[in-house]
Amino acid sequence: MAELNTGGGGNKDKKVRSKKQNAGVDLTAMVDLAFLLITFFMLTTSMNKPQSMNLAMPDKDADKTQEDEKTKVDENRTMTILIGGDNKVKWYMGMVNSPIEGPTDQTYGKAGIRQVLLEKDKQAIAYSREADKGLIVIIRASEKATYRNLVDILDEMAISGIKSYALVDITPEDLEILGEK
Repeated sequence: MAELNTGGGGNKDKKVRSKKQNAGVDLTAMVDLAFLLITFFMLTTSMNKPQSMNLAMPDKDADKTQEDEKTKVDENRTMTILIGGDNKVKWYMGMVNSPIEGPTDQTYGKAGIRQVLLEKDKQAIAYSREADKGLIVIIRASEKATYRNLVDILDEMAISGIKSYALVDITPEDLEILGEK
């Protein structure tokens, strides 16, 4: 550590006195500790990246003619998941007026909706005979549904490997199925 010599050196005729040492604190260890802490916090904050999910949303600039044209999908590959209040989740295959299967009450989690999604995806791939054409899921949440339940369903889509899904406004028929009308 650098020290400043404050003693005068020009007085040779006078008595020689012992030089007074300046009292100093060695701060080397504290500087090392500070840099160690800075490095630690920089590394840990860069490791905690925010977790987000990619969600495809419709284009805001779509033509009115494109909005009016309904996309026709095979009802044998289409599954609708209804999310209601009080952790309710129901699903059906096909159209709401004439469902192929369901509506069925389900629970969240591995033994619940995830198992149904995996099973129906395998059936849709077998039906279409193409690996790219799996299950198409329409997710409809009521106003009483919680944000957590919606995120849970989106997580199940990612876990199950469902590539085609959409968030759609709920219809009065779907509210009737949920019993929330």
